[in-house]
Amino acid sequence: MIEKDELFAEEGLEQIAAQFGISIREDLLSCLFVKEKIHLIPYSFAKYRFVLPLEERDGKIVVALANPLDLYSCEELRSLLQKDIIEVLASKEALEDAIERCYHQKENEASEVIASFHTENDLVQDKGDGEGYDLLEQTMSSPVIKMLNVMLQEAIQQGASDIHFEPLESGLSVRYRIDGVLQRRHAPSKEFQAQILTRIKVMARLDIAEHRLPQDGRIKLHIGGRQIDFRVSTVPVVFGERIVMRILDKSNVMLGLNKLGMRNEVFTQFKKQIQHKEGIVLVTGPTGSGKTTTLYSALAEINTSEMNIMTIEDPVEYKIQGIAQMGVNPKIDLHFSTGLRHILRQDPDIIMIGEIRDKETAEIAIQASLTGHLVLSTLHTNDAPSALTRLVDMGIEPYLLASSVIGVLAQRLVRTICPFCKDGYTPSQGELEELEIYGENPEDLTFYHGKGCTNCYETGYKGRHGIYELMPVGAAIKNQIMRSGDSGELQRVAKDKGMLSLRQEGAFLVKLGLTTSAEVLRVSRGCE
Repeated sequence: MIEKDELFAEEGLEQIAAQFGISIREDLLSCLFVKEKIHLIPYSFAKYRFVLPLEERDGKIVVALANPLDLYSCEELRSLLQKDIIEVLASKEALEDAIERCYHQKENEASEVIASFHTENDLVQDKGDGEGYDLLEQTMSSPVIKMLNVMLQEAIQQGASDIHFEPLESGLSVRYRIDGVLQRRHAPSKEFQAQILTRIKVMARLDIAEHRLPQDGRIKLHIGGRQIDFRVSTVPVVFGERIVMRILDKSNVMLGLNKLGMRNEVFTQFKKQIQHKEGIVLVTGPTGSGKTTTLYSALAEINTSEMNIMTIEDPVEYKIQGIAQMGVNPKIDLHFSTGLRHILRQDPDIIMIGEIRDKETAEIAIQASLTGHLVLSTLHTNDAPSALTRLVDMGIEPYLLASSVIGVLAQRLVRTICPFCKDGYTPSQGELEELEIYGENPEDLTFYHGKGCTNCYETGYKGRHGIYELMPVGAAIKNQIMRSGDSGELQRVAKDKGMLSLRQEGAFLVKLGLTTSAEVLRVSRGCE
């Protein structure tokens, strides 16, 4: 008897298929029923039995399944479909992806659901907390629950990082932040505002009677086989309470330096820096520029059983196996500085600090680096040289920076051109000069942009890619820090030593046809 877990193992599929005399189906997402979102069986049946109808062939239904021994499910399928079935074998992972894709809501379904509720009488006050349920389940009876569910599902489906619920005088505005840019999606009428916002507060276990003070909470939901966490923040504004939900989808986090899209030279240098036994490596950039992902990827790169890695973050967004992670808690006076002191008593080899915000934290980090620890942290500055200037402004002595900082990585995320509506054009001379591309004839170059289509929601962009400015702190930079911490002088010295600015790094992506010149200029204007 073959165990069920063995059936789910990818490497055993061929052996199992041969034993039962059935074929293997790998690309389930290209099948007709999955592409057209045709549901022939209930979602709960497909999810828990790992079966999915794929297409009709000669009057029979082709069904993918993960366990050929589950004869009971096959008989139930024949009864549900009222047709004979052709069984094909698929891995559990492939079936989970196909089931989620098949039962995802259709385009504009959220707008249609919201438009279908016309009056406040349509909405029923919700009493449950909604913790942990599956968004694809269609068992929620209250219309307000269905309205919110379709919005959450649509936001996840479109790859949004945040959902903004903004009370206006005329009603509620719902916007999604997709690829770093807010896009308006829905506008439920004023009558629905209180019900929707109360529903979110109930799910996040916040005080629904408190409307005057800001509140923070978390929600855990499922969509298919994935767990999705939401970080919820409410603040009182003129026309009600404004709520922002940060979507934390672990399946979208790509940890690993080789997945960040760094140029080879930057990748090689940065990898050498994080393999030092002691010193400080800083990652800088504005909120939402991917700093945390870079730090997590760096930790994943150097995480071994011989290393004791500890982090202090605000908050801990993603949990990494084998690493001790601590979240700050201002309510009990657990700040970065106090937490960092206690971490140093835990015999760490590598320490990650979510952000250096004050002189006290910076001083402890530097002392830790000077006593044999590798410290990784972030700062909010526009470019790499400004990070050292910022630390000097905090009151850190220049000689301590020269002794401890190994390198500074500044980064931004630029939107990539939608491949479905990509179009080429010849750039102007002024465009090349703005991108700091000199000595090239515009007629010899082809740049690209997106014209806008349904696949990218008419934006011309789909997905994001990082650009990275790496400043190794060598002898020349150390000497300049000792002379002056002026960011302009530091930048000049760093460029003389071969550092490329964020704009120059972005120009590489423009010439490769991955992004537009407008996008690179948008994210790098504050660096010039």
